[in-house]
Amino acid sequence: MTKKILFVLTSHDKLGNSGEQTGWYAEEVAEPAIALARHGYEVVFASPKGGKAPLDKGSVEAAKDNPNTVAFLNNQDYQHKVDYTHEISEFVGREWVFEAIVYPGGHGPMFDLEHNEAALKLTADAYEAGKVVAAICHGPIALTDVVLKDGTYLVKDKNVTGFSDDEERAVKKDHLVPVLLETKLKQRGAHYHKADKAWGAKVVTDGRIVTGQNPASAPEFGEAIHAAIQAAQK
Repeated sequence: MTKKILFVLTSHDKLGNSGEQTGWYAEEVAEPAIALARHGYEVVFASPKGGKAPLDKGSVEAAKDNPNTVAFLNNQDYQHKVDYTHEISEFVGREWVFEAIVYPGGHGPMFDLEHNEAALKLTADAYEAGKVVAAICHGPIALTDVVLKDGTYLVKDKNVTGFSDDEERAVKKDHLVPVLLETKLKQRGAHYHKADKAWGAKVVTDGRIVTGQNPASAPEFGEAIHAAIQAAQK
């Protein structure tokens, strides 16, 4: 039986009150999805509302020279899946179906995955069932309010990364997002790490939690998820 991994995409396509379009970030879905498919996993897609998950159009232009992202965006099977995502709520109580729950980035998750009750429960249940939980760039916002059965935050005392406050300021979006991700992770008691240089790749694995900092981290992020799954099953 093919092992499955759930990618949770955003349903949100507006960047605050700026009038700018947003959504899920192409490279941060394409790179890990292709890497994990190469390792034999079936990737399933969900979102808060189900149906078509909005793609950040700017991310397509940013990855126009990335062959994996171009291949993903031109793959009819993948495009059908992101156009017809499951609602997250369908999988609450069925965490055992998946080897990992993955939250890609894009600014969209900052608006609809921080407090999504179905996602929070699914993630907590999956982690406590021995599954891997992973998130990249803005995706870790979905982990910040996950509470385990003992009442502690999932990320408390865990080594993690994610889109840095400096990066948010550099793209001049810090005034548009509801909260700064790095700041929120630290508030939840996480040990935050980032790359030594601006926009550098950084992936952090702490047991069954895998996080990536930014788009440059996406290729390594996919491989780290596979490695964490293998380690968890030993």
